[in-house]
Amino acid sequence: MSYSKQHLREATEILAKLDPTLCEKAVELLARVRARGGRLFILGVGGSAANASHAANDFRKLAEIEAYAPTDNVSELTACTNDDGWSSVFAEWLKGSRLNEKDAILVLSVGGGSLERNVSPNLVSALQLAKERACAILGIVGPLSSRQSIPQTSRRTLRRSKLWCGICGFRIPLSKSPRRNGKA
Repeated sequence: MSYSKQHLREATEILAKLDPTLCEKAVELLARVRARGGRLFILGVGGSAANASHAANDFRKLAEIEAYAPTDNVSELTACTNDDGWSSVFAEWLKGSRLNEKDAILVLSVGGGSLERNVSPNLVSALQLAKERACAILGIVGPLSSRQSIPQTSRRTLRRSKLWCGICGFRIPLSKSPRRNGKA
């Protein structure tokens, strides 16, 4: 089977597994975050950090949600990593951002997270802080064992499909039509 056919087949299988009800609940949650003046913090490491940056831009531009990805400020992130350590870098950054109950966290991760197995402990620590602060938590996350159990070509498909189907598929209703540069 050609790469293109395999990619499309796998993407179709992944899409078929998405629960539309959960997608709608996520949209409603994000709309509530925006309505109450909360912020969306998008976390990811590796390729998911780049996706988090792109998603923060799209949520700001398209959905008018104040959104941030801590990995966008490399100088700050590396200084915090140096001072606080990698496992707590996102939690410390969120504390400095005054994370509160009006805010939400969106985690992007192909491999999931586990403190016991030292898999993305920085994401796990950030989620623990979010729970302590009563923040809403969303995630587009693969299983912890995904790295070992999914073939290389499927991992590429999973990364791309899960993010873009999950993020770009969200349509957050606006109370009024947004106008950019005088255009509807």
